[in-house]
Amino acid sequence: MGKRILIVDDAAFMRMMLKDILTKNGYIVAGEAENGAVAVEKFKELRPDLVTMDITMPEKDGITAVKEICAIDSNAKIIMCSAMGQQAMVIDSIQAGAKDFIVKPFQPDRVLEAVAKVLG
Repeated sequence: MGKRILIVDDAAFMRMMLKDILTKNGYIVAGEAENGAVAVEKFKELRPDLVTMDITMPEKDGITAVKEICAIDSNAKIIMCSAMGQQAMVIDSIQAGAKDFIVKPFQPDRVLEAVAKVLG
């Protein structure tokens, strides 16, 4: 049984790229969300094995969404995705509860390595 993943990004083409990488490698994309507010709702509804979370999004940013998801499920597995490889963002994400961090543009090998590591 493939692991179920929720993809969160405000850019549809980024969600599509991630979906493509993941589904080709046996993962199931359980759902997609275009912002942090939708992500929290979908997390409650779908209870995915893993969430990939963009940082910069309208309505609710990724770091806020990570904090809310971790409040719902302290064992939630979340990987942050961002175009900005800024140290502060990485630290904020990890402190908020993210387990790993991948930088855009996505390198398929790095995405799969992070997912495999976090799902353990």
